[in-house]
Amino acid sequence: TRRHEGMLALGAMALALAAPARAQDAQAAELAKKLSNPVASLISVPLQYNYDEYGGTNDGASASKLIIQPVIPFSLNNDWNLITRTIVPLVDQKNFPTAALNESGLGDTTASLFFSPKEPTAGGLIWGVGPVFLLPTATKDVLGTEKWGLGPTFVVLKQSGPWTVGYLGSHIWSVGGDDKRQDINVTSMQPFFSYTTKTHTTIGAFTEATYDWKGEQWSVPLIVQAGQLFKIGPQILQFAVAGKYWVSAPDDGPEGWGLRLQLTLLFPK
Repeated sequence: TRRHEGMLALGAMALALAAPARAQDAQAAELAKKLSNPVASLISVPLQYNYDEYGGTNDGASASKLIIQPVIPFSLNNDWNLITRTIVPLVDQKNFPTAALNESGLGDTTASLFFSPKEPTAGGLIWGVGPVFLLPTATKDVLGTEKWGLGPTFVVLKQSGPWTVGYLGSHIWSVGGDDKRQDINVTSMQPFFSYTTKTHTTIGAFTEATYDWKGEQWSVPLIVQAGQLFKIGPQILQFAVAGKYWVSAPDDGPEGWGLRLQLTLLFPK
């Protein structure tokens, strides 16, 4: 009957309209998971703001950092990617009792290169390994080390359904620079895990622990973060808010709770 044919036509139209929405939803879910993978084949530009307060003899002092962290992948061949991760900090230090510490400017740059297989292992592991470089780009002496640094870095993770669990590590030794400044011998340890919901919200916890072998000091912030994927016009973004608690830090270093805000611009292929 005509009525039956009309209902079928409306049903087919509804399915046709729903198909693009489902495709967009699947793309968003995939992008949200890729953001939890440090070696994903995805161009992204995180803009990360950190605020920390200091204790001890530096009680009342604070540091604000805007960290620009572009991640750019390159396809080497059918099996391998090269992932570049660069960290460029802009620092503003205030209210330190030593006036020379109250400076603003560019800090030292860290650049990592990861050679990573395009496909996970048979067991589902995703990994990458390569060199990390420390570049003395600080515009003020107190904002940097005045040292060139070099060392290895690696990442390994597994993504299962909405879960991501992994570890990012590196070690940097100084290989040149101002002889009057202390040599660098620092290990970085960053275990992380996260859960991505069906609404593309990612909730995670991680630490960015470092150990200074020269100063024999730990810096261990515990970070809990929630981020939401969204879109403004054609631009896909993620906005994340995190609380940061300093479990351990050098004497007169940051203490208590800190704040992190991050806006990430995504450029999927």
